[in-house]
Amino acid sequence: MELNELQKDCARRQKRGLHFILASIVIWGLILAVQLTNLTTEQKNLAVFCCSAVLFPLAWGLSKMLKIDFEGKGNPLTKAGILFSINQMLYILIAMWVYAAVPEKMVMVYAMIFGAHLMPFSWLYQSNSYMVFSIIVPIASLILGLMYPPYVLAAIMMVIEAVFSACLFRECAK
Repeated sequence: MELNELQKDCARRQKRGLHFILASIVIWGLILAVQLTNLTTEQKNLAVFCCSAVLFPLAWGLSKMLKIDFEGKGNPLTKAGILFSINQMLYILIAMWVYAAVPEKMVMVYAMIFGAHLMPFSWLYQSNSYMVFSIIVPIASLILGLMYPPYVLAAIMMVIEAVFSACLFRECAK
């Protein structure tokens, strides 16, 4: 198979990673809940990191419900998708530094990292939605994170991820 065919196969079988984006709505909901508690900023930030721990089990469960090929076996581009995902783990080191240096801005940086990591998936899934949201999310996160408390950013991230999911549903339907 040529590259274009492999990308189309990956997008079709994995429904453009929709299960992960749907899972991110739940994660941002958890982050919002954490931000609305009376914990200290440092405790909230630690809990934000913990919220991400449910991403893979949640995405796996959603993939089963939506009949999405979670593993993508047989397509060599699946390895690229895994690399794109794991790459975000390196960027989380930046959020860990912010956790210690500027704790009140950690959620903002976390959201910016989340959004920016989406860009390579626009290539993998041949998706305009990934390209658009990989630009919108970091910029919106920066603006909102500088102007509003973290709970506002978390709430808006839930809305953004819901809109992103709707866009992916539409792309998958084509």
